[in-house]
Parts: sequence; structure tokens; C-alpha cells
Amino acid sequence: MIEKYIERMTAWPTQDAVIDAAGTTTYLELLADISRLGDAFRAAGIPAGAVVAVEAQHSAQAGAALLALAELGAICVPMTRLPEEKTREFLDVGEVEWLVGVAADPSTAPTVAPTGVRATHALYGRLREAGVPGLVLFSSGTTGRSKASVLDLTRILERYVGDRPAQRILSFLNLDHIGGINTLFHTLGQGGTVVTVPDRTPDEVLATIERHRVNVLPTTPTFLTMLLISGAVERYDLSSLTHITYGTEPMPAQTLRRLAETLPEVRLKQTYGLSELGILATKSRGNDSLWVKLGGDGFDYKIIDGVLWIRSRMAMLGYLNAEAPFDEDGYFNTQDAVRVDGEYVQILGRKSEIINVAGEKVYPNEVESVLLELDNVLDVTVSALPSPVTGQVVQAGLLLAEPEDPRALRRRVDAHCRDRLEPYKIPAKIVVTEGAHHSERFKKVRA
Repeated sequence: MIEKYIERMTAWPTQDAVIDAAGTTTYLELLADISRLGDAFRAAGIPAGAVVAVEAQHSAQAGAALLALAELGAICVPMTRLPEEKTREFLDVGEVEWLVGVAADPSTAPTVAPTGVRATHALYGRLREAGVPGLVLFSSGTTGRSKASVLDLTRILERYVGDRPAQRILSFLNLDHIGGINTLFHTLGQGGTVVTVPDRTPDEVLATIERHRVNVLPTTPTFLTMLLISGAVERYDLSSLTHITYGTEPMPAQTLRRLAETLPEVRLKQTYGLSELGILATKSRGNDSLWVKLGGDGFDYKIIDGVLWIRSRMAMLGYLNAEAPFDEDGYFNTQDAVRVDGEYVQILGRKSEIINVAGEKVYPNEVESVLLELDNVLDVTVSALPSPVTGQVVQAGLLLAEPEDPRALRRRVDAHCRDRLEPYKIPAKIVVTEGAHHSERFKKVRA
């Protein structure tokens, strides 16, 4: 499969494959980079089946390194620059045998070094026995220790060899995230152009879209909320943009409505994917709708007690450091609570994030969407606060544009919520916060 995927790229030799900090790389140049890096890895002694961590930011060289290692039959562990403690955790859990460092500049040789570790996990044994390359992706770990998913890379690449329109797609999520992997392999498999962004601020992202005539922005609801708050949309020419896709967390209804009004010519599409399962095909009911169809070729789902279970051809083999929640029929418990309306579902959020107020369920995203309607509120994070009376109550952290008297803010919140939310959903505690509410992956942090 890897040979077939790389062979497809020979059909577009002069087209732009990747635009990054080092410039523009054509498909012919990218193929040469894959070959050159593959030779370097073999010369260094990396064998088929080796577990190799690749530290690199999203660039042509990073993509070439992953494909070169896949062609070699290695098991890739893509990593970005992380705190030292987190790096040690990932290297330890991943049983990493080789470290590879890749710079964006193609004239800089990669660094290759053995770690002295021998990877013996049974999941690696399955990949080696099958003679296929692998991929290890770590969860964000926002609710605890990061889980390490082991995937068969050939099953992922299978999805990207069909004929689809070539597009210029911005690489918002890094290659250590299933969304970043999806952007890279989907774009290169169709003869499109991966456009990297040096800094994921609203102005830098929109300036990159304008400069390189980007067609598709895949991102997160948290970033789209930031985008609207910043007012940056009015400062750039976004006429090339045809699609915004969003996923990784529930979308606030208020953000989606504002986005549809602000960019009426852009199609807004909800995506759904997990490191454990890959990215599913989806179809949103409408630009301003939170309802979405799931499924498509290679995917199936069922709903048990309001929780989504998915069976995927691309599903991981398992976790390196945890039990995998598959049932006997191969369905994976996503732990996402959903509502159903015919063929459509609405993703409400992780079951673990639901707030239980005296037996009544509160979905944080619903309350956040209401609070985002308030003037002077830039961002909101809703979470559970223990209560000796009701078990839990709703707590809301508000990021304000300007300082405000706490008592006046409390009165405004109560008055605004009174006609929009049931009493048990109205925040019992308001906390004024400073700084970002999101992780490095631009996902809301509720812990």
C-alpha cells in the first residue's frame, strides 16, 4: 500500500506539494526527499519493524520522513517539541528504539540515533509479523495520562488513494494528532497542496490563507471562537476559502451561528475522528447545524444508552498502556454522549465531562454557548464543582475583554441565563480567568 501511495505522487511532478517555512516543495522534489531520507535511515541502520520517534514541526521534510520510514517498514511515533517530562513519558511508553530529528530546511541532514531500548510489546509484534508499517499516536492527556494508540499505517493510507479534487489545505493540527496525519495523507494522496502555518494565531492563520490562496481550513471549535473574537476575519481576503472543517470537541451553537453569518460563502462541515479509529466520513445537516451524519465506507456505528460506539476498518490494534474498550463485535466505546434525530446525531461531549446536578444532566457545551452570547465575554469554560447538597453544581470560568465588577457580572449572567437555561444549568459559581482556556492542540481544557 505504501508503494502504491507514493507512486500516485509521480502523477503531479511539477505541482506544489507542501508550502512551509523553507519555501515551496513540488511533488518531484518531495519524492526525491523521501528517497534521500530513506537512504539516510537505512545507512544509519534502522531496520524494518523498528520503533522510530520523529521530532519535527509540520513541514515537507517531516512528511517525507514519515513516508520514508513507512516505506522502510518502520513503526513511526511522530512527536512535536514537548516538555522534557512529557517527552520522557512518550519515549518510555512507546518503547522507542530510534530517535530521528528533521529540520524544515532540506539541506540540513536528519539526526539519527539509537536509544538502546528494545521494543517488545505484543502489538509491535503483530505489525512486524504482518510486515506492515505502523503509527503510534498519543492522546492529549488532558484528563490524565496520555494513551498510546498503535495503528496499522497501511489501513490509514488505503483511505487516501481514491480520486478526489486536489485542494490547498492548511495544516492546522500537528503530525502527532490524527487530524494532522489526516491533512497530510489526504492532501498528498489527491495531488493537493499542504500549507503550513508558522504560528496558530487568528491573524497568522488568516494571513496564510490569503497569501497562499488556501481552500480548506481544518481546525477546532476553540480556535474558531478565538477567530471570531479577534475580529481578524475583517482584515484579510478569504475569497479562496471554500470549506472550514471542525472537530476534536463539541462546537458551541453560538460560535457556529456567528461563523455561518460571518462567512456565508464558506461551507462549514463537522468532522468526527479519534486517534483510535481514524477520521470518519461526515455530512452536516447545514452550515449552522450541530447535527451530522456519520459513517461511510469502512465505518459503522451504534448507540448504547446514549453513548456512541464505532467500528472502523482503520481502528487501532490497541493501546500500549491501557485496555482497549472494544466489544466482541469490534465496536469501540468513544465515551461520547449523543442525541439522535433519524439519520443524524449530535455530539454532546465526553460522558466524563457531563455535570450531574441532583440527578439532572448538564452538558458543558450547552451552557458555554449561552454564556458566549454575553458582551465582554471572550471565552468560557464550564466544568463541575463538587457540592455537598446536589453532588455537583455548574462552575463557569469566564475570560473577559475588560475588567468588570464581580457582582455586576454575576447579575448579568443570572439575568441572561434565566430565560435560556433550566435553573440547575445556571452557573452556581463564576470565576474570572486569565490566559487561554485551551491546550496546545486548541482543545478546551476542563480539568
